[in-house]
Amino acid sequence: MTDANQTISDRIQKELDTFTRAERQLALSILENYPASGLGPLAALARSAEVSVPTVARMVQKLGYKGYPDFQADLRDELSAIAKGPIAKHETWAGAAPSGHILNRFTEAVIDNIRNTMAHIDPVAFDSACALVADQKRHLYIVGGRITHTLAEYLFMHMQVIRPNLTHVQSTSNTWPHYLLNATEGDVFVIFDVRRYENNTLKLAEMARARGARIVLFTDQWRSPVHRLADISLTCRIIVPSAWDSVATTVLLVESMISQVQNLDWDNTRDRMQELEEIFDKTRLFRKFT
Repeated sequence: MTDANQTISDRIQKELDTFTRAERQLALSILENYPASGLGPLAALARSAEVSVPTVARMVQKLGYKGYPDFQADLRDELSAIAKGPIAKHETWAGAAPSGHILNRFTEAVIDNIRNTMAHIDPVAFDSACALVADQKRHLYIVGGRITHTLAEYLFMHMQVIRPNLTHVQSTSNTWPHYLLNATEGDVFVIFDVRRYENNTLKLAEMARARGARIVLFTDQWRSPVHRLADISLTCRIIVPSAWDSVATTVLLVESMISQVQNLDWDNTRDRMQELEEIFDKTRLFRKFT
């Protein structure tokens, strides 16, 4: 890529306001089915976006490429990165491993992920996501996948303290269709989906959307297919020197959301916290040293 720290999607979104009307139409068409949308012939991309061939050539150059073949080469690299399993990812990294201790190298990678994520996240979209999650008139469903179920559980546990009217959906279970029985228009689904994107998570999102639910998506820089259905997508960079991707940046956004949601109705949150502490005291769940 022309910039190793940015995906093509990152660059398109960064430059979106500088594009002409036709270029913006093209950019949105590419993002709609990213990254597969740009893998065909130039003329086919122009036709699907309903723009001219010269418009495609101009926009590609604005993104920093000499021509369409270079643009496609980066898209193919991204598609390959999305499909990589743990072993392939480790071998790719290990071949160019930098010097220094893993603690330093890993920390630097995580800090770079955080900086890049914060540079591209839309604060208005984040605030809107928090407002949806905090709205107690809407039933809140929280969904994770094979790995991200731990993030879903973490968010759910805190939301249980902050607000009523919520459900933790076990998306990896065959029972998840049962949860949709109670989903109604205006309910909110918070969905976690990162590479390698899970088919049942996409199907759940499709069915939730069909029932009129709102969707807040936590995903990676390549963006889950669920993003096409989501009202708000919060993308996080996840690459670290490991066979596995990092959840550190996603946890940062989740904890920031928890903080914002509790503050949106602090009086109610405080009362629920106090009541929970009283329950803890009665159950003697925790040791007391006074």
